[in-house]
Amino acid sequence: MRLREGDRLVTDGPFAETKEQLGGYYLVECESLDDAIEAAARIPSSRLGTIEVRPVMDVPDPGAP
Repeated sequence: MRLREGDRLVTDGPFAETKEQLGGYYLVECESLDDAIEAAARIPSSRLGTIEVRPVMDVPDPGAP
């Protein structure tokens, strides 16, 4: 996801390897992919760089009843 001149540019992957670097990450809880993209658009670095949105799998606690 990139934000350029107020427009959201969303590209679906996978992508070829690039020389980009990880500058950090945000872990947010959202109801849907659309909500996650909306949250990514509010990250200031989306105006200059690229924000990658990925799902995170919930892993149940083996000791939970």
